[in-house]
This record gives sequence, structure tokens and C-alpha cells, in this order.
Amino acid sequence: MTERASVVLSGGQDSTTCLYWAIERFGRENVEAVTFDYGQRHRIELDCARVVSRDAGIRQTELSIDTFEQLGGNALTDDDMEVAEGGDGELPTTFVPGRNLVFLTFAAAHAWQRGISNIVTGVAQTDYSGYPDCRQETIDALSQALQLGMDRAFVIYTPLMNLSKMETVLLAESLGAIDTMAQTHTCYEGQRPPCGQCPACLLRAKGFAEAGIIDPLVAL
Repeated sequence: MTERASVVLSGGQDSTTCLYWAIERFGRENVEAVTFDYGQRHRIELDCARVVSRDAGIRQTELSIDTFEQLGGNALTDDDMEVAEGGDGELPTTFVPGRNLVFLTFAAAHAWQRGISNIVTGVAQTDYSGYPDCRQETIDALSQALQLGMDRAFVIYTPLMNLSKMETVLLAESLGAIDTMAQTHTCYEGQRPPCGQCPACLLRAKGFAEAGIIDPLVAL
């Protein structure tokens, strides 16, 4: 049976890199994407995911899950909360509790319906914001739970798990995905061109600078 894969695509740098990774590994005709509308403040993410999917020539499904918006309490869904990095054991205000756990569970449910056993996500525990749902041990535990709960041998691929942002940029270059980065969105302020000052913008800029590659998004 042909191996097929579903990529959790947010429209950002990391998930777009993972999309191209999946295309190289499984073949374009065997890859599709799933994007979540979870009530994020910056709707540009959804627009970028659609454009990236179209340009990559793969099928994309957008699923609406607005519970995170109702729960609130984070800077990605709340208009009145500022982006702030964590300190003294506190997580950043951009942490959305349970987001990756829910995304991967819905991605697996969608994959189950489509006869797909491989799920690809862009989480990373290197050069990341301290999110506990980006750690390898979290993914391993969730993978086992999904396999038991849906009676399918799901494999969750995390190509970026141990890569720095520089290494992620170099991987994107090797996959021919650099030009597509002009269609992605990273800025926590929802700006395009990006604000260049928020933690996400600074981390992205650091990765491209260390890789010695011009970010096509900034060059727009």
C-alpha cells in the first residue's frame, strides 16, 4: 500500500518546511495538508496556509475548532493580551495550552478517515519558546495514545525536533522551499512585512542570518 502523509500546516516557516520535507519523502501525490482555524487573532495565517498549499500543488483541508478562542488566556487569541516572553518558570503569553495536543488529535482523526497513517508536524524542542507540547516526550506519549485510541499505527514525524532555526533554514534550502518562505507568516503582531521586533520575528531573522540566506519575506 502506498504510504501517504498529512502535514499540519499553519502557514508558518516551520510547517511549510515540513510540507516540503513530506513531499520529498512521500511524493507530492501522496501528501496533503490540514490547517486549523482555532480563532487565532491573525487570520493572515490561514491565508498563507492556503497559498502555500496551492503553490505546492497539494490538497488542503481547513478545520474550524474555536474552543481555544473561547478559552482565551493567551496572546494568540486575545486582542487585549500583549506578547511577552516567559520568565521565572512562567511560559510565554503566546503559549496556547493543549494546542498541539488537540491539533495532532484532530489531524489523526482526519487522517484516519482518509486512510493515512503518517502525520507530519513542525514542532521543535530546540530554539523554541519553552512550549511543553513541543517536546519529544510529549509527542511520543501522544503518538502512543492515538495509536491505542484509534487502533491505527500512526507515525508522527517531527523533522525539525532537534534542529536550530539556522538548520531549519538550511533544510528548507535543500528542499527547494526558500522561495515559498515569501508566502509564509511568522510575526506575532500579524504584520506583513513582519514587525521584526517580536520574539518570533527575531528568532526567524536569527536563523536566516546564521544560515547566510536572505529571507524572501523580508525582501518583499
